[in-house]
Amino acid sequence: MLTIIHIETATEICSCALSSNSQVLLSRENSQEQSHATSLGVFVEEIMQFSRENDIKIDAVSVSSGPGSYTGLRIGVSEAKGLSYGLSIPLIAIPTHKIMAWMMKDKVEADSLLCPMIDARRMEVYSTIFDTDLNVIRTTSADIVDSDSYIHLLERHNVAFFGNGAGKCREMITHPNASFISGVKPHASAMVFLAEQAFSAGDFVDSAYFEPFYLKEFVATVPKNKVI
Repeated sequence: MLTIIHIETATEICSCALSSNSQVLLSRENSQEQSHATSLGVFVEEIMQFSRENDIKIDAVSVSSGPGSYTGLRIGVSEAKGLSYGLSIPLIAIPTHKIMAWMMKDKVEADSLLCPMIDARRMEVYSTIFDTDLNVIRTTSADIVDSDSYIHLLERHNVAFFGNGAGKCREMITHPNASFISGVKPHASAMVFLAEQAFSAGDFVDSAYFEPFYLKEFVATVPKNKVI
């Protein structure tokens, strides 16, 4: 029996799940923005309590590794590293875009490309291009979207765009081979297969030194002085 805790905090959704042998036993989520710090600890405690009550041994913890929200990723990875260290179990890191692509790979035509997009403010998105076998066709980058974005791919393939960054690109990307799928958000319960695959391959990261894939450095802004 392979039992894994899954943590996903890369976007506005904070979610946590417990799976065993490919089945989700428990799943929790909060869709309110800026709730990760308060919600995740509660979700993990519920999962740990469920595991104790049902005498379930946890074998690993998986975490969505980015790109995405700097704060969300930091919270999720810190929790996952703490579980890995405290329970002496392996830590599995799964790219956030790969989770999203896994969610959509069977919902498009087999020869289509998948472009999960995470909002990076203004007209910028974090995106990766996959085929439906989850092979990376173009590595992750921060793209400033305009009418020519992805044109070299759209001339040869149908490309499905989705994620919380895709909506703002719909008016800019008008090629007939482009399609937009709404409502696709990464979730801990969608990490099960990818995490089990990584576990079987021994694909673990160092719980002491692992850092999320922020893609861009966090830049703090200084609030404007208020005139009284």
